[in-house]
Amino acid sequence: MLSFLKRCDILFFIISLEVAKVNKTAIYPGSFDPFTNGHLDIVKKASVLFEKVYIVLGTNPQKKRSFACDGMKEAIEKTLAAIGITNCEVYVYDGLIAKFAKENNIKYMIRGLRNNLDYNYEENIAEVNKLINPDMEYIYFRADNIAVSSSMVRELNFYDQNVSEYVSKPVLDYITSVK
Repeated sequence: MLSFLKRCDILFFIISLEVAKVNKTAIYPGSFDPFTNGHLDIVKKASVLFEKVYIVLGTNPQKKRSFACDGMKEAIEKTLAAIGITNCEVYVYDGLIAKFAKENNIKYMIRGLRNNLDYNYEENIAEVNKLINPDMEYIYFRADNIAVSSSMVRELNFYDQNVSEYVSKPVLDYITSVK
């Protein structure tokens, strides 16, 4: 009986994934400065669940970027093409992400979580975004490698350390070319 229940749970889970995928789009926003393998892991997970995922490099005029958005956008696109992910589009957007989602009729926002600090931070932002776009739902994916962060990669790269295990080849080529 137990194995039957496990099979039913697995079947229900698979059916749920397929139902969720029908006509659904999601947005995965971030500064992606740079786009790490941790980000890529989240994109891989989201691309399986959604028909289309918008990866949006949000700009913040109050923060100085280390790597230009257009260059990072191109590196992300090359990364996705190299691994055969075809249902993701990369955009650069100067404005509120919740507004972008609302304008493009996107109901799901993807976020990656490394720890409880990330969760608390994301929940605060989610509350603000819900004021702008009340229909927005958040889907959190657990990060597979909690040690990888953009700030870590930036710092290691600044000090000429090898960051090839933390970023894709196209991102590595880009960040080392602008150094």
